[in-house]
Amino acid sequence: MPTPATILWFRKDLRLADNSALEAAIERGAPIVPVFIWAPEEAGDWAPGAASKWWLHQALAGLGESLQERGGKLILREGSSLQHLRDIIAKTGARRIYWNRRYESPLRELDAEIKRSLREDGVEVESFNSSLLNEPHTAATGSGQPYKVYTPYWKKVKDRELPVLAEPDWPAVQFPERYPQSTPLEALNLLPKVQWYRSFYAHWDPSEAGAMKRLDTFLAAAVENYDCARDRPDDDGTSCLSPYLQWGQIGPRQIAHRLKQQCDLRAKGPQVYLKEIYWREFAYNVLYHFPHTPDTPLREEYTDFPWEHDAATLKAWQTGHTGYPIVDAGMRQLWQTGWMHNRVRMIVSSLLVKHLLHNWQEGAKWFWDTLVDADLASNTLGWQWSGGCGADAAPYFRVFNPIIQGQKFDPDGSYVKRFVPELKKLPAKYIHTPWEAPDGVLDYAGVELGKDYPEPIIDHQAGRARALAALDQFKSA
Repeated sequence: MPTPATILWFRKDLRLADNSALEAAIERGAPIVPVFIWAPEEAGDWAPGAASKWWLHQALAGLGESLQERGGKLILREGSSLQHLRDIIAKTGARRIYWNRRYESPLRELDAEIKRSLREDGVEVESFNSSLLNEPHTAATGSGQPYKVYTPYWKKVKDRELPVLAEPDWPAVQFPERYPQSTPLEALNLLPKVQWYRSFYAHWDPSEAGAMKRLDTFLAAAVENYDCARDRPDDDGTSCLSPYLQWGQIGPRQIAHRLKQQCDLRAKGPQVYLKEIYWREFAYNVLYHFPHTPDTPLREEYTDFPWEHDAATLKAWQTGHTGYPIVDAGMRQLWQTGWMHNRVRMIVSSLLVKHLLHNWQEGAKWFWDTLVDADLASNTLGWQWSGGCGADAAPYFRVFNPIIQGQKFDPDGSYVKRFVPELKKLPAKYIHTPWEAPDGVLDYAGVELGKDYPEPIIDHQAGRARALAALDQFKSA
């Protein structure tokens, strides 16, 4: 009698290398039925946004091709995960389901319910870790509480042995002779009818191979100066691996092991990059222990902060028409590529939350819909950091000066000129302050302020004063 099949349920682990659930499924010695179920409603208010769905479409296509090259097939379904898993069990006779764990609420609660229900059906269900170096339940303060500050968290986990890589034994893999019905990828409607995403293809190879190529390129040179280059949006000094991490086309174990093998981790660049990997881990630690934070501040008192809302200023920020060149370059980079340099993310979020007094949630929602690396843990931690209301957050009274930030980190304006082409003829002296340029310089550059490029949406000093006044009002309430 043939061994009953094992269902391998892919979710945010769309890779074949270093996949713990896949490794375990192969070791069982039974035919493997690879499955992906598109069920955005199960994620609640934080179902994948438009840019993430574009990436997911490409990732699923690539995963399907990789499995096909090895004699397998990726089964796609849409709808209730539990119902489809039960249907696939009935169609294949599978008696086991393996998956890699998710940590976001309500998905982890859903996984627990699915595991309980299927075990009651007599199905063997096992889950594994392929997403983190340290799962959230493995790190706590001396009093047993979850960490809310990064540095103590880093000190707690930094000297732990790296988890071993999962090494699937492909020669031993088996696939079934017949597969249950699969939904065509196009029928999932992950790509919108209006093809605003066309420019993404020039910037990304959203495949597992693309992830490894990007890692190779980064480790070959840029990592050595990462501690400095990571702040320069005018330079290709970051790894750009965040969207691959988001959909699991590469895992942190792979990155950390390669860093250890190829770099001197005592050197500043590699060390700072490794700490960024652990910053991501910290974000998941916070999200796991405080699952309400995507919607409400970790520091609950900030729920009553006197935010303002103005649809016109929000729209100007979203479209990159604030009159602050470094901000507008960042917002347009986001629209054109689905990604934004991290230093610029801090600058644009400070302008929205501080100068314009918009609730950090407005920014979090916009990033969630437009970022190809929209990760709920990192997005939440970043925006609450900017709003001064989250874990290890910057104080609310710290207001970034978008002019100085631009002059310091894009000194010759090449980043601005790339994404705000109407300013490309301005000399570096005025690229971050076009309103200070003499009329003759503006005429030469072909810029009429208020027509070709906007005046600043708010004066920096006035915006800073308004932010501090709101903070004083909040504290005295």
